[in-house]
Amino acid sequence: MSRYAPRHAPRHAHAGSARSPLGLLRRPTVSSSLALALIATGAAGVHAADADQVDAGAFAITPQAANQAAELTDLTAADSARFVAERASLTTATNAAEAKQVAAERARAAALARARREAAARAARAAQRRAIIANARQNPRAVARVMLADYGWSDSQFGCLDLLWTRESNWNFQAQNASSGAYGIPQSLPGSKMATVAADWQTNPVTQITWGLRYIQRVYGSPCSAWAHSQATGWY
Repeated sequence: MSRYAPRHAPRHAHAGSARSPLGLLRRPTVSSSLALALIATGAAGVHAADADQVDAGAFAITPQAANQAAELTDLTAADSARFVAERASLTTATNAAEAKQVAAERARAAALARARREAAARAARAAQRRAIIANARQNPRAVARVMLADYGWSDSQFGCLDLLWTRESNWNFQAQNASSGAYGIPQSLPGSKMATVAADWQTNPVTQITWGLRYIQRVYGSPCSAWAHSQATGWY
């Protein structure tokens, strides 16, 4: 009696090795139900083409195959969750870095704009000051007012200075006291003292005002203190 040789034995062996459960670990998208079927088939080692030659028990899912399928499903879910978490972390870090860069660029732009505004304001004040000083003979009061800040005084001191020098010379840069010889807007006595500022003290209101403000600062501290002394004594 001749032994039976399965016609499809070589194909069965090839199919069983190709569908090894270890190979499936490289395919994270395999569903748990499909994994169960593949692992069970691989464990049985058969893939029948003819139903009458296949043992029905060969396709029963063993506890080992079920465990393998569950592990595969868990690995797939864990890999997917880790990928999502890493991608979210990378996105958050990228967004934070971009936001920090944008904020730094905005701060630099704001600082540059502020510096430009301040420079423009200083240039405007300097131009205004030059124009006022150039017109000193016509408006010496404006010259004195713009120079107050040079001595650390606020504009509130100008009222006292105006009263003081109106009494002394009425802001006339050529005013001269016939009895004492005091000269100019601040009524320097003698007038030649103002040469310590510039040689043009007889004709330049700016030179006279500069000397007068220095004198007030040194002796009285402020125009209002000088005015208070003048009111009390009649001179300063």
